[in-house]
Amino acid sequence: MKITKVEAIPFAIPYVHPLKFASGEVYCAEHILVRVHGEDGVVGVAEAPPRPYTYGETQDGIRALVEKIFAPAIVGLDVFDREKIHARLNRTVGNPCAKGAVDIAIWDVIGKVLGTPVTKLLGGYTDRMRVSHMVGFDDPAKMVEVAQSFKETYGISTFKVKVGRRPYSLDVAVCRALRKHFGDTVDLYIDGNRGWSATEAARALREMEDLDLLMAEELNPADDVMGRRWLVRQMKIPFYADESVSRPAEVTRELLDGSTTAISIKTARTGYTFSQRIYFQCESLGIENYMGNQIDGQVGTLSSLVFGAAYKGTSDKAGEFSNFLDMSDDLLAEPLKIADGFLKVRDVPGTGVAIDPDKLARYRTDA
Repeated sequence: MKITKVEAIPFAIPYVHPLKFASGEVYCAEHILVRVHGEDGVVGVAEAPPRPYTYGETQDGIRALVEKIFAPAIVGLDVFDREKIHARLNRTVGNPCAKGAVDIAIWDVIGKVLGTPVTKLLGGYTDRMRVSHMVGFDDPAKMVEVAQSFKETYGISTFKVKVGRRPYSLDVAVCRALRKHFGDTVDLYIDGNRGWSATEAARALREMEDLDLLMAEELNPADDVMGRRWLVRQMKIPFYADESVSRPAEVTRELLDGSTTAISIKTARTGYTFSQRIYFQCESLGIENYMGNQIDGQVGTLSSLVFGAAYKGTSDKAGEFSNFLDMSDDLLAEPLKIADGFLKVRDVPGTGVAIDPDKLARYRTDA
């Protein structure tokens, strides 16, 4: 099955509830829909969410790269020649979300050609996962209210709390308010998006030792090499690397440096091929993973679920699959539904992504 065409379609969907965190704010999903066309009309689909403050990618940049660099390099190749495809994609430095979307779209084509759900091609461990929700910056009462509404409406009982503000006492107060309100009926973990220094993070963690946090993510920058090692060595809960591990080599570096103890996998930046390599790398070392969220829409969320459900190690923990609920609309023809805290994989060939053409026409910005 040869690749005949690659598209990069920009679209914009406003958020009803903007997400605010230490490294930025998101008010509108200005993403790219990547479509890889194969022979006989087979089309694979994926979502690329630009995060300029994290990886340096922009919507315009991803579109230009996919259309002008990636498409000419891979059109004419067989979708099953994945190593050859990645050798050509990797001639371009960086740009993880552009590469990730092309890879996922190719896997979608492969699943459709073989008549098999991609989650089964990857591993086929389960057909559903528990859902975690990210709660952005606000005052304690408001963040408690948001978490309570998601618990009542969707049955979600795991929450990632965005931290990293100064003074750090603002975020300690939020975590304390959440634990006081919910008691032991929910799981809580924190994500600093590199907002604190190592000493600020250490002080905040000491003040939250009684809150039974599951883990902490990217509390300070990985580039703060000695400070990061110092912080991780004294932590009593797992430290997850996220934006500092955008490729397998970075996973190796962070683990060998003692700069992390666990790894967040995001298919939006490592696709399926490199997410799979990271997962096996971690599995062989006894390193834990969970499925993170790139503030994806429903297309990206479903793609992430497909990967997470394929493996025991990623499906053991709640995955971050709910922030599309903060968007005013989405592109899927059949919207995702979270029920009793779980999201299910679709038992259809490919990834299960089917785009509503009317919604795409409404929200695309290149027409």
